[in-house]
Amino acid sequence: MTHTYLLALGSNQRHAELGNPRQVVAAAMEELAALGTVSARSPVVDSAPVGPSLRRYANAALVLETDRWPPALLAVLQAMEHDFGRRRRGQRWGARVLDLDIVLWSGGEWQTHGLAIPHPQFRHRAFVLRPGAVVAGDWRDPVSGLTLRHLAARLDRTGRLA
Repeated sequence: MTHTYLLALGSNQRHAELGNPRQVVAAAMEELAALGTVSARSPVVDSAPVGPSLRRYANAALVLETDRWPPALLAVLQAMEHDFGRRRRGQRWGARVLDLDIVLWSGGEWQTHGLAIPHPQFRHRAFVLRPGAVVAGDWRDPVSGLTLRHLAARLDRTGRLA
């Protein structure tokens, strides 16, 4: 059975071999293609940091079709983050080489320890909604019933909900 996911990608640290955060996100998009079929990719955009990090982020979104169930996909994404150099320690929302999040899933909602789909914060994050609306604008949030295009339109120009 094939599942379709909207994934969010982000980076705000340089990688020694891959280069700047935009190059890290582009490389991660290529790696994700090995997990199934990438049917859509957003452009990479720059965004302000969330939390204590002072470095700007490079963000993007893509649509992935794969046979992996949500927990199996999460495990692969976390391994990929680790392979790219992310270390989960210290301060939350700090700088990171690569951040991969499952935002939405064709199966609707999923809730287990350590994984919530839809992503609990995506409705409030322009750096997820705007790229997500580019590649999956007609996808509906199973909680609000609104499309990504509608959710993105509710953001003001600073990226906050209007």
